[in-house]
Amino acid sequence: MAEPLVPEKPVAEPEAVRGTEPEPVPVAEPEPVPVAAPVAKRPRGRTALLVLAAAVLGVAGGTAVGYDVQAGRAPTPLPALSQPGLAYPAKALPPDKVPDPLPASQDRRVRTDGDLRKLVIGRPAGWSDDDSSLLDLSDGWVAPDVYARSSYEKEGSMYEYFLEYDIRRVAGAAWKRGQYRTAEIHLVQFGSGTVQGAQDFVEGQLAYMPGSEIGAGNVGDAIKGSGNGRYYLYEVDRKPGYLPSYHARATVYRGDIAADIHLYDTVPISKKDIRTLAERQLERL
Repeated sequence: MAEPLVPEKPVAEPEAVRGTEPEPVPVAEPEPVPVAAPVAKRPRGRTALLVLAAAVLGVAGGTAVGYDVQAGRAPTPLPALSQPGLAYPAKALPPDKVPDPLPASQDRRVRTDGDLRKLVIGRPAGWSDDDSSLLDLSDGWVAPDVYARSSYEKEGSMYEYFLEYDIRRVAGAAWKRGQYRTAEIHLVQFGSGTVQGAQDFVEGQLAYMPGSEIGAGNVGDAIKGSGNGRYYLYEVDRKPGYLPSYHARATVYRGDIAADIHLYDTVPISKKDIRTLAERQLERL
């Protein structure tokens, strides 16, 4: 007969299995980190103000010291002017009496730019000064308004033109030979601005000559060596009761100076006469 089954003896469980927890392993706690003490914030702008105040005081102090040092020194003489003997009017004029432009005798640039009268050609042999000229050329100068009034029919417009184009001064000479032949030479100088006054003046006169009723009625002849000047013979002017009037003219410019030359006579004037004067004058410019 078979033996009854006997249950096996239970196996003992380990302590951990029985529900007993292992003892915890001690863990080292982290050391506390020292906290920095709070720092009070510096007010903004205080340093900048201090630096600025120091700079201002330094500049002011340096200026004061400089003035004090300079005040203790002997005066230093100024250097001599590079243009000695400048000319000034003998007596100041009221504002409403000051001429425009100034007369040549009061033009300070006469000394710095040279004497324009010295550029006028000398009186040819056989000629003498013409004291009967409408222009007062006793000192070699002609006032611009007098030049416009005595040399042009539309004197007011011509004077305005001269002022607009910055006329500076006019030098000239008047001669006579025999009973009726006379000559007038004018050198008209303009300012050296943006407008080419001398060139515009001569070109305007050249354009006026051929088409004018009182002009030469032709294109004239070129003045040798100028490139811009010409000379003309006018048609004879006859009036009842008067001697015939012959007129020749030459005009040319160089730089800021325009030369205007006239010959008058009661007998015909040759081209050679006016050409010779024009070429001689051009050589002086």
